[in-house]
Amino acid sequence: MTGRARVRARGPALPGAAGSGGQPGSPRRPDCSRSDKPMAVRTSQSEKEASTSSRYRETTKLTQQYGLSAGDSGCTLLKRGGKTRCNFQDLGVNTRETIAHVKDCKTGFSGIPVKVVTNLYSLSLPREWQLYQYHVTFNPELESRRLRLALLYSHTELLGKAKAFDGAILFLSQKLENQVTELSSVTKRGETVNITITLTSQLESSSPVCIQFFNILFKKVLKKLSMYQVGRNFYNPSDPVEIPQHKLTLWPGFAVSITQFENRVMLSADVSHKVLRSETVLEFMTSLYTRIDRACFIQTCEKELLGLIVLTRYNNKTYRIDDIDWCVKPTDTFPKRDGTEISYVDYYKQQYDIVLTDLNQPMLVSRLKSKQNSTVEPRVVHLIPELCYLTGLTSRAISDFRLMKDLAQEMHLNPEQRQQRLSRLTDNIQRIKEARLELEMWGLQLGCQVSLTGRVVPTEKILMREQTCLPMSAGDWSKDMRNMKIIGVQPLDNWLMLCSNRNGELAENFLNCLKRVGGPMGFHIEYPKIVQVQESPMAFLRAVQQHVNPEVQLVMCVLSSNQKDCYDSIKKFLSIDRPVPSQCVLARTLSKQGMMMSVATKIAMQIICKLGGELWAVEIPLKSLMLIGIDVNKDALNKGSSIVGFVASTNSKITRWFSRCILRNTGTDIADCLKVFMKGAISKWHKYNCELPARIIVYRDGVADGQLKMVVDYEVPQLLSVLTELTTNYSPKVSVIVVRKKCIPRFFAEANRSLQNPPVGTIVDTEATRPEWYDFYLISQLARQGTVNPTYYNVVYDNSGLKPDHMQRLTYKMCHLYYNWPGLIRVPAPCQYAHKLTFLVGQSIHREPSLELADNLFYL
Repeated sequence: MTGRARVRARGPALPGAAGSGGQPGSPRRPDCSRSDKPMAVRTSQSEKEASTSSRYRETTKLTQQYGLSAGDSGCTLLKRGGKTRCNFQDLGVNTRETIAHVKDCKTGFSGIPVKVVTNLYSLSLPREWQLYQYHVTFNPELESRRLRLALLYSHTELLGKAKAFDGAILFLSQKLENQVTELSSVTKRGETVNITITLTSQLESSSPVCIQFFNILFKKVLKKLSMYQVGRNFYNPSDPVEIPQHKLTLWPGFAVSITQFENRVMLSADVSHKVLRSETVLEFMTSLYTRIDRACFIQTCEKELLGLIVLTRYNNKTYRIDDIDWCVKPTDTFPKRDGTEISYVDYYKQQYDIVLTDLNQPMLVSRLKSKQNSTVEPRVVHLIPELCYLTGLTSRAISDFRLMKDLAQEMHLNPEQRQQRLSRLTDNIQRIKEARLELEMWGLQLGCQVSLTGRVVPTEKILMREQTCLPMSAGDWSKDMRNMKIIGVQPLDNWLMLCSNRNGELAENFLNCLKRVGGPMGFHIEYPKIVQVQESPMAFLRAVQQHVNPEVQLVMCVLSSNQKDCYDSIKKFLSIDRPVPSQCVLARTLSKQGMMMSVATKIAMQIICKLGGELWAVEIPLKSLMLIGIDVNKDALNKGSSIVGFVASTNSKITRWFSRCILRNTGTDIADCLKVFMKGAISKWHKYNCELPARIIVYRDGVADGQLKMVVDYEVPQLLSVLTELTTNYSPKVSVIVVRKKCIPRFFAEANRSLQNPPVGTIVDTEATRPEWYDFYLISQLARQGTVNPTYYNVVYDNSGLKPDHMQRLTYKMCHLYYNWPGLIRVPAPCQYAHKLTFLVGQSIHREPSLELADNLFYL
């Protein structure tokens, strides 16, 4: 399908947006077919810096987003102009009231109290504060939202200064005298328009609609500080941080959200950075054109660019590249709002005073997101590659150690630095009159930073085969367990090692180190069959196909480079066609002589896991307990697909695991996969334990914003229905916990008149949590650089009767059982296993691995 055809298939273009300062829409020119010969792309730069401009915003309409009762009647407020941080669809989910044993108290008790400072700020409101919602009608009806706005706002003396109107719904901070107010206004043409204002709701500050209103109001406050919204967050383009050695620019900014916490409405604010490349899309295309075969330029270019996010600096807006229209050029014309035609060249000159210098460049196509529940077909806009700057980092950049180190120095702020940035934000809100008045006009005041008391739970003991280890540091206990035997593993007797001809000596040295570290662990390693091959992906794959047989326990490949197609082909063959655990290692890693023993130890531990071995355990007081982790990842090859990963424990010590994944269309619910997963996990448990598990705890990761209701209303019932179908009179105690790795709240511990990261094992379950949820924060990882990010847990279903303290402690225990790292991690081990499984499938295999490997952690 040609680029032009794909545009038509995706919906109508945005007509006439150019007339209002937005992006130009679809061009008016004859259809053209795509040429097999790529057009010449010339390097060019805009001669003038683009000026900023506000994008045209369409008339908003009242829409029922969710069935909520706010005040006396259900009502909603439509969010305008981009995303906000607060997940409004999740506001209507009240799970705590259905969990009987935490209705009165959801806090734990064990551990040492610790005082922590948060990034939460109280939002002061008058005692009897309410938001008054009115419905406004016009007679005769008016199509123009601007005219409706002007006519209504002409009655300022009656309405007051604090008012917000979207064309149909009016919000006031003061109640009008009458339930129904009749007004009249006169247009410039002399026409009389009657306005009827009807009170529909009186909203408390904690109502979902009020929370949404506060977030929209705070967006206006940040704009008063000359900040621009990019995605969900706000950034300051006038204070950029340049990293010239990597051609990167950082925009400093903030992620903000106003939410009803336990006892009050509070603002949460965190530092954010937007990574911009100092490279336009046109420069990227030009560089690509000079580096690759020109016959495949179009295909390669689309593969590299489609799906990326670009920023247009003339209006500081971000767009996703959904297509490239090779038939349209800047000299083509499109219709303006008034029906006249204008070329892209003239449009950008008139609108932004920008001169386009390359008149042969193709056009990028971005599909505008439709409003929720909208039946209108998606629209598209055309963008000039010369004016679009790439955002984010490529996979090549992420693997660049120096680049990531330089980036971390600017982005990974320690608690003291983060606190300084936050203080600057709050000071600016109070100091800049326009921002402060925006809040005061509605009776709001930004209060003090909130401090609270958390708890540090005791350090867990690590159980080995014959000894117990109490780590000196919970972040890394590799030194503490040195010379201790692991719980159990079968000997490695029959295995295969592949390497290139020049890496033969390197492989021999590594084998010696591997055997040396295996002995103290209790891991017996025989000498492998070594096959030397040529340095090419096909040579490695042919050798694997030729030498792997059913008796082979493991295949190890020493790769000369991190060439992805070589790694992918090996993993795909050994995970699907001939299922055998495999271990790939770079020759560069084995060449670090001073680190060989450390590298050999880590690889030995991975091999043990892939053979079905058990490294260590922690004390689990609950008997017959099954732990489950679920995560979702995208398929890098098939853009419309995602992978659901499911990992479940199969023994009471929580040291052995059953792993399964399913590929699905992104639009389908994962609950459809749960039946398959659960039946397989329960069957494995029964096979190894000769009974069914008495308790099941599910940690559900990968829940996107606004999906909490879907998990509660659809996934949980599906999960429970599977258990009831398995056998009669089987009703295990079940808990389902949603895991969030990214959340705005942060916690800082006070020590020696400065702020630092709280100790590992810190739990916060008061004040910063939500009153309608059974939730808590846990800091389970050691942050060596920057500020630690707590993990947020929301128990959405629980009929186990387990005390909150026991649930928190058990979750902390699970963060010790990830065998790919001898230390604590930020999520429970089954979640991280599920993530590793989906990552391998999404990046390299793109199909469901063989079930013959399901009992081993083959994806580590």
